[in-house]
Amino acid sequence: MTSTNTASNSVQHAPRLGTLSVIAWTTDLSETERNTPFLLAYSLGDGRDGPEAGEETMRTVLQEVGLIPGGDLVDVSLTTNVPIKLLVQAGRAVLTMPYLNAQCPVPPEWERDALDSGKVYFIVATRPWAEATPGKPVSEEQLRGFAGDLEMLSSAAHCLLPVSGLRS
Repeated sequence: MTSTNTASNSVQHAPRLGTLSVIAWTTDLSETERNTPFLLAYSLGDGRDGPEAGEETMRTVLQEVGLIPGGDLVDVSLTTNVPIKLLVQAGRAVLTMPYLNAQCPVPPEWERDALDSGKVYFIVATRPWAEATPGKPVSEEQLRGFAGDLEMLSSAAHCLLPVSGLRS
C-alpha cells in the first residue's frame, strides 16, 4: 500500500486542472531485472470546469513542457527541451516542472532503485483518478487498476527522468 501526495500547480492552469497528486511505486522483485521505480502524476478531475476540461488542460500543459500525450517514451537526459527535474534524497522524491512541484515520500527500496539505476519512469496521466485522494492509502489493487489501464497509459505522457541527489 502507498499514499498519494498533493502537488502544487501554477495559477494559470490551476483552476482547470484541479488537485494534482503524485504517487511512487516499484515493480515486484525479479531475479533477472532490476526493479523499476515509477512516479505517476495525475489530476483528481476536480477542476473548475470538470474532468473533461482538466484532461484537455493537462494535454496542453504536457505539450508546453515538451511531452506528447500518447507519444513515445522520452529520455529527458537526452533532450534539453523538457524542463523536468527529479531530486531523490532522504526518503523523498522532489519533482519540479512547470505547472507542477511535488514532494513525495518514497519507500527505501524505491529510493535505492532510483539511485542505483539513475532514472525513474515518470508517467503523467491526462485522465483523472478521482479515487486516489491525497493523504489516503491506495491499495496495490487500486494502483494496478489505474496504472495498468491501457486507455490511461495510451493517453499519458511517458518519460525517463534522470535522478539527482544532493552532493556532500
